[in-house]
Amino acid sequence: MLQKYDPRNADIQVFVGDRLYPREEAKMSVFDSTVQGGDAVWEGLRVYNEGLFCLDEHLKRLQDSAHALLFDHIPDLSFVRSAIRQTLVANGMQADAHIRLTLSRGEKVTSGMDPRLNQNGSCLIVLAEWKPPVFDNNNGIRIITSSMRRNGPSFLDSRIHHNNLLNNILAKIQANVAGADAALMLDEQGFVAELNDTNVFILKQGKLMTPPPDACLPGITRSKVISLAAELGVPCEEARITAVDCYTSEGMFATGTMGELTPIVELDGRKIPGIQNEAAFQKIREAYVASRSRWCTPLDEL
Repeated sequence: MLQKYDPRNADIQVFVGDRLYPREEAKMSVFDSTVQGGDAVWEGLRVYNEGLFCLDEHLKRLQDSAHALLFDHIPDLSFVRSAIRQTLVANGMQADAHIRLTLSRGEKVTSGMDPRLNQNGSCLIVLAEWKPPVFDNNNGIRIITSSMRRNGPSFLDSRIHHNNLLNNILAKIQANVAGADAALMLDEQGFVAELNDTNVFILKQGKLMTPPPDACLPGITRSKVISLAAELGVPCEEARITAVDCYTSEGMFATGTMGELTPIVELDGRKIPGIQNEAAFQKIREAYVASRSRWCTPLDEL
């Protein structure tokens, strides 16, 4: 499932550092830490008519990730919110848009791994594009299990939302080669972690189950689904699950800001029962859409 280029994005304005640039002029230095070692953190923000989805939670995670990596001169929230507002206003975007928010450690004085070479502070990028949700939320997606393992805390804590995504990219390549939409990644012990780009839930004996956030990102949409399940009286727990649990489940779906709630209809050639037909999933998805207004920050409040 390949995202499509939208011609409206040809002339977008991109915020880099401290101001906006036309798309063709939005560049980074070859000495930037993102180029040198993937040394940056990021967030994906969805823009709806109601506003920006879970903005405060995304910005908190961005700052926490930068703090965990010991970034210097992390911009305060008022600066980031202003940069987002400037970008959306310049592009005339009020809905149906996606923002890739990146914070790099910044430019180095010379190439090298040592963060002490980054002496100019961090660099913020706000890239907003016209873009629909990445997955087909009606017909669902087909996935395969990847041989690439998802990082756990003993390697690189998944709570750091970092730009060094090569293991996820390799998993996505395996999905592409297999003709699937995404890849299911396991942890080092062989338990389900998440997809290469989203969290995952299964419905098993009437109960929702999702892997604990050890080797997966504790996603924001994931947390909303868990909260909604509690509000609606749908049993839900964090639990270690295996690929076989997924094969034999009553249904399976992925969650993420860019994909929202996406049914998974096939895993490793095994058909997964239609989660769309399960009352628990229908209730949660309807409540998710209905709750967006309370989770969104209106654009005029940026």
